[in-house]
Amino acid sequence: MNFDLTDEQVLFRNMAREFAEREIIPVASEDDQKEYYRPEITKNMAKLGLLGAPLPQEFGGLGTDSISYALICEEIARASASVFTTTLTVHISLFQMPILKWANDTLKQKYLPKTTKGELLGCFGMTEPNVGSDSASIETMATQSGDCWVLNGNKMWISNGGIADIALVLAQTDKSKKHRGIAAFLVERNMPGFSSKDIHGKLGLKSSNTAELMFQDCRVPAENMIGQIGDGFKVGMYALDNGRMSTGAACVGIAQASIDAGTKYAQERIQFGKAIANFQLVQEMIVETIVETEAARFLVHRTAHLKDKGEPFTREACMAKYYAAEVAVRGAIKAIKVHGGYGYSNEYPVERYYRDAMGLCLYEGTGEIQKLIIGRESLGTPAFV
Repeated sequence: MNFDLTDEQVLFRNMAREFAEREIIPVASEDDQKEYYRPEITKNMAKLGLLGAPLPQEFGGLGTDSISYALICEEIARASASVFTTTLTVHISLFQMPILKWANDTLKQKYLPKTTKGELLGCFGMTEPNVGSDSASIETMATQSGDCWVLNGNKMWISNGGIADIALVLAQTDKSKKHRGIAAFLVERNMPGFSSKDIHGKLGLKSSNTAELMFQDCRVPAENMIGQIGDGFKVGMYALDNGRMSTGAACVGIAQASIDAGTKYAQERIQFGKAIANFQLVQEMIVETIVETEAARFLVHRTAHLKDKGEPFTREACMAKYYAAEVAVRGAIKAIKVHGGYGYSNEYPVERYYRDAMGLCLYEGTGEIQKLIIGRESLGTPAFV
């Protein structure tokens, strides 16, 4: 693995950084306070090709490698983790990429070009009111009826759920088969029996849409199943692997934003006749975050490197997501301490970084779940007992 970025990777990183500085940062605080999702940001990202960056050009994507995609995720989350969760990790990692790998050519051609253009926004429905980490216990049922499947059940904590035009939904076809009975479906917003209810009052990621999805005798054409019965669980796990890589990159972005904010404030804040950046204990907090952020970034890039080589990357994705999320939380806390009382108010962005980082600790599986999977992959033991 070459630690130097290619010219193309730098180009994509800089494009995302310039876009974020121009269109996201100026409104990030306001949107967070108002819990407002700004659709024009998503549309403008689509114009640049960022809404399908890692997808092949035949589907309207930029055809970037995974490291470039990780860099894009880092830069967008550095500006606003809410925008990241809405437009990147959900729409791309959890929705587009499973379709690209698992769907037939007809479904790919029908949906992917429209999603890269921003004509359709996607979401991913796995988590349920009673089902979180135990994904094999999905309760939403799919019953075949003629040339359709009828879905009944609810999905919970679905990012993009209230604004998405189409959802990739996992449902159980036969409870006795457990994970082998799960199937994946593409459910359009206008299909009768599909509705959603927005969720408010979140700690962080406030300007990303989160909703409950409800399916009541929702009829989905049989051709909208991705793969076969039993493939749904594999589709979901593949989506989570991709999501963990991009979420890890986003956490690196939050940690980097905390470094930037803490450094700037420390150089400007005068106490005892000098900038607090001169005090060693202040330096220590910033330096610790710098070191941990660099380590987290390398974990993310190694994951992306393995993915591009076509090698298994589940273990590395879990390591990157687990460690980067912890680094983001610690980094945000230290940035708040550097800011003192001002860090406790929304006059500065560091309190938002902390709240958003806590949300990403839960995304794509908690840190505890990541440890169980790492243990399984490393020791050859069952992940869940």
